[in-house]
Amino acid sequence: MRSRRRRLLIVPALLCALVVPMARPAHAMGDGKGTPSRNGTGTGGDSALSGQVVQLYEDAALAAQRYEEGRQEAEVQRAEAQRIEALLDRERQEIGVLHEDLGRIARAQYRSGGGMPLTAQILLAKSPDQLMRGQHVLSQTSLVVNNAIEKSRRAEKRLAADEAKAAAAWQGLEKRNAELAELKKGIEQKLEQARWQLQGKADAAVAAGSCPGAVRLDQSKKDFPSAWVAPVESYALSAAFGSGGLRWANRHTGQDFAVPIGTPVRAVGDGRVVKVSCAGAFGMEVVVRHAGGYYTQYAHLASVAVDQDERVDTGQWIGQSGTTGNSTGPHLHFEVRVTPEMGSAVDPVPWLTARGVRLG
Repeated sequence: MRSRRRRLLIVPALLCALVVPMARPAHAMGDGKGTPSRNGTGTGGDSALSGQVVQLYEDAALAAQRYEEGRQEAEVQRAEAQRIEALLDRERQEIGVLHEDLGRIARAQYRSGGGMPLTAQILLAKSPDQLMRGQHVLSQTSLVVNNAIEKSRRAEKRLAADEAKAAAAWQGLEKRNAELAELKKGIEQKLEQARWQLQGKADAAVAAGSCPGAVRLDQSKKDFPSAWVAPVESYALSAAFGSGGLRWANRHTGQDFAVPIGTPVRAVGDGRVVKVSCAGAFGMEVVVRHAGGYYTQYAHLASVAVDQDERVDTGQWIGQSGTTGNSTGPHLHFEVRVTPEMGSAVDPVPWLTARGVRLG
């Protein structure tokens, strides 16, 4: 009886367990007012595209590094080619001198009768001693001529080999650099196409006022020597805190980092995500609370890689830069606040400087 009763209790429990997931929407979306998604995986297409952009960034960086190494090697090879060319010029000059020596020897031999047949020399010789001296001079002259000819031939052969070696090395280097340049160009074209596909999906999400969920990025393990880092690794500083202009109704409330779409954005320090929003002037944005009562905001993103209430570590990727919301071009808008809401911003540059992060 007890066993049968236990089975009867298990059946309703299983039914409840099945009903609860079915009651949830297929994709947890925001409410259009900045309410974050709780879906920690994102859509498969978004995740694959974001991952593709990150991988292409790495491939492009590697291709650029190899191209730069090839360019530097080309400079070294160019210097070596110039050195070899100087040696070849010296060899050409030596061959020219050898040819002149051969000409002088030939002319001297002709004037001294060195070219006279042996029978004529015997008939014209006044004494055996004169004949012997003539034969000795002829022998020495022939030896000099033969040595000079052989030396000239060796020099010409060495010159031809050195010229062929130099030409082959230079052609091989040029071919390799051309291949590297083509590879780099192809990766950059794919990256640019993937960037704008990512941005298109982000624009659609912002227009709908909802977040598609966190897109988990495969970040390689990296230890940071400091507790604080810049929000992006490579950048150019653009609009500064407090600057004015037609782009803003009031003074600029953050520091802009000019970076291409899809650039991984990092948490500047340890903290907890308090806001993930995909609507409004900031487009896709993430706000993180740090120890000491400060908050950092990362805005105009093309994707988010964290969920609300999630803990983040220094340097952890929390999204990818973009140009969503009220943005005039690809960049990261970064703020430091004393509350999670706008209107409480402080200048982020001295704030980061005080924590050992110098921007430049």
